Amino acid sequence: MIDLTDIVLLSRFQFAITVFFHFIFVPLTLGLGAVVASFEVAYWKTKKEKWMKLAKFWGNLFKINFAFGIVTGFAMTFQFGTNWGPYAEFMGDVFASPLALEALIAFFLEGTFFGIWYFTSHKKPLLKAFSMVMVSVGTMISALWIITANAFMQNPVGYEMAADGSKILLTNFGELMTNPYLWYMLSHTLLAAYFLSAVFLVAISGYHILKKSNADIFRISLKIGVYIMVISALLLPGLGMFYGHYVGEVQPVKAAAIEGVWESGADKPMYLIQVPSDSQGKNIIELLPIPYVGSFLLTGDFRGEVTGLNDIAEEDRPPVALTFFSFRIMVVLGIAFILQAFAGLFLVLRDPTMESSKARKFMKLAIYSLPLPYIAIALGWVVAEVGRQPWIVYGLFRTSDAVSTIPAIQIIFSMGLLVLFYLLLFVLFLYLLKKAIVAGPEGVQEHA
Repeated sequence: MIDLTDIVLLSRFQFAITVFFHFIFVPLTLGLGAVVASFEVAYWKTKKEKWMKLAKFWGNLFKINFAFGIVTGFAMTFQFGTNWGPYAEFMGDVFASPLALEALIAFFLEGTFFGIWYFTSHKKPLLKAFSMVMVSVGTMISALWIITANAFMQNPVGYEMAADGSKILLTNFGELMTNPYLWYMLSHTLLAAYFLSAVFLVAISGYHILKKSNADIFRISLKIGVYIMVISALLLPGLGMFYGHYVGEVQPVKAAAIEGVWESGADKPMYLIQVPSDSQGKNIIELLPIPYVGSFLLTGDFRGEVTGLNDIAEEDRPPVALTFFSFRIMVVLGIAFILQAFAGLFLVLRDPTMESSKARKFMKLAIYSLPLPYIAIALGWVVAEVGRQPWIVYGLFRTSDAVSTIPAIQIIFSMGLLVLFYLLLFVLFLYLLKKAIVAGPEGVQEHA
């Protein structure tokens, strides 16, 4: 049961709703922007109509996603002043720099060149290509600055505490930018965004190929999508392994929750079937152990020493079961994505026309599986953010101390309005996206 008088829990729910809804649009903006830029460059270099059609169609879908991403992003910033005032005061000196740079550099870059790209016709291919490349670069710079701030919350560096202990002060911007957590998280986020965008390419291209609508050009985007799927699906687990080793160093409690390790020690196995219990402080099911793998995943050493959750005060532990199962489901989906990517590669190489019955089944599967990368990305953020609890700034500032003291009824009311507004936005987004997808390249209106 949710305690409707707990302002900390309610504020966290409200912020989670805001962040997760906004992040529906972010990964597709990152990945699809780069794809559209490549199509624009290809048309500028070759002047072949197929690249123009691809750029127009996928660019139209990018416009819709980009617009909704901007609208939903504004709501997050307001909550720092309404629900998270003490956090804003404590973290403001550090948080201000990356957020200001995100607005001054990334937002103006992507916003300005998006306008130029949007209002430029393909009669000026160089300007259109350059503008879209700048939009894509801007989206990645935006991700850099946002994740810079988040990485500090995960692994604080380059700071000192104010004399009165009321806030932290940024003392070394170089350390902030070379924070290893930043680069692990950014790389993982971008790869996940490229994979999701690749599945989107394959699913929508497959839809048109199945309809026999502009099948010749959609075979191109499907093939490109499959190649991106294979590369990103293979790179994600490798990067994730090194990311996990690093998390084991800087956040050993999160790492223990991820693997459900309750007792400290070396030579830890990984259980293929495992069910942790927060209330009992142990795993109530442990089946099919793989010796030493647990230690390796957390430390990079098969015989490495792992800190157990029972050596950590209960009030300093994250919600173990939620962190554990979010991670495990994400891993299972990751394995399924690798299989899906290689199935697509096999079919593209064997049947470039994608007309066989197996190819048709693959394309239908891609359409139905489109929500899965979104789910995997959301679960990844659950692991990152819930696994950091009870700290909002790891080891320095507790989440319970970061919430503004406001009546619970106000949070409930604003959260209800937010959910209603987001539901309406999401319905509108799906309507516009479906309409643009069904219309195909012929339905795209280009500015003169």
